[in-house]
Amino acid sequence: MNWFSTLSTAERLADAVKETGDRVRAAFAEQGFPDLVLAFVSPHYSGLGSSGLGKELAADILAWTGARALIGCTGGGVIGGGVEIEGRPALSLTAARLGGVQVQTFHLRDADLPGGDDAPSSWHSALKVGPELTPKFILLPDAYSLRVDALLEGLDYAYPQSTKIGGLASGARGAGGNFLFRDDQCYDEGVVGVALSGRVAMDAIVAQGCRPRGVDHRITKCRGNALFELDGKPAVEVFEGFYRELSESEQLLAQRHQLFLGLASSAFLEKPGQGDFLIRNLIGIDAKSGALLVGAELRNGMTVRFHLRDSEASREDLAEAFRSYRDRRPTEAIAQGALLFSCLGRGQGLYGVPDHDSRAFAEALAPVPLGGFFCNGEIGPVGDRTHVHGFTSSFGVFRVP
Repeated sequence: MNWFSTLSTAERLADAVKETGDRVRAAFAEQGFPDLVLAFVSPHYSGLGSSGLGKELAADILAWTGARALIGCTGGGVIGGGVEIEGRPALSLTAARLGGVQVQTFHLRDADLPGGDDAPSSWHSALKVGPELTPKFILLPDAYSLRVDALLEGLDYAYPQSTKIGGLASGARGAGGNFLFRDDQCYDEGVVGVALSGRVAMDAIVAQGCRPRGVDHRITKCRGNALFELDGKPAVEVFEGFYRELSESEQLLAQRHQLFLGLASSAFLEKPGQGDFLIRNLIGIDAKSGALLVGAELRNGMTVRFHLRDSEASREDLAEAFRSYRDRRPTEAIAQGALLFSCLGRGQGLYGVPDHDSRAFAEALAPVPLGGFFCNGEIGPVGDRTHVHGFTSSFGVFRVP
């Protein structure tokens, strides 16, 4: 297995394709051609809004790199070679020679998604990917045209042992503005992805950028996303008591909508740790019922804890995610390459410096080839389910099992 990642900030897209394509060819000159290329392109390039140019871009990348398969999308910021570029033209290519691993790309529109009552085999048929080799999925959806939650729920149902990572295409302000690439084709709707089957491991690291605050609570009354009681007390009363105990700076964060509710990923965790909570928005208080409104479906008996987010919390959470991964990975595991799907709300706007998460990854784990992009939502597992996250960095680490 061999990975390589590179990036160009050339002002003309054709020059960026040639520059990155030449580097990929040189990196694989002794092995032949890469089996897979992942391409992420900034929407700041002139003329990229034309679907015809998008199709030409996909074909040109395949021609320059000699790759057998390609997936990619537009991104408000792109990451390549461990460098993060935001708000200006850039193209990143991450290429892999996978040593006999089966590579199957796919594209689905919303209408192609099987129904909620369909058997797992309907998903296997739609993707043309069997479950027997436990494929690993990289997913690049367009949120304007696809029910992303339905996609992830279906894939978890049909491929329960498979890891899924990815990010939602970004850079557009409305439907039809994002572009998705699969091999030599370009689409403005649906999802493109790749399934990797065989001798490859893909480990997920999900850093949601929050720190827990206060104590665990048990949901004792809820309906849908409305939270009425915690530990047998009115949820609003519990929240107000929690808020009064915050420091002045933490109260300011809460007033700036940086206070969230973490939902424990499993009912069987006696003491959920920092990485065991799925972070969801606190939307507000329903004036009629007095319920706290949460950006998720709730269940009675769930363990929850309030969380705060700021740059320091994000740094701490990222470091903790890397520590946890080091503790649980096999001792013989050697990373060969990695992908980073990071929120548009992170990067320099959060940290005040460039390349923060990419540098932190290299320093904490390994300086392996790293590519990716800044997303409108990040895909990765918490517990045994795959979710769309916000303000998150979701990493995929590739190695020989």
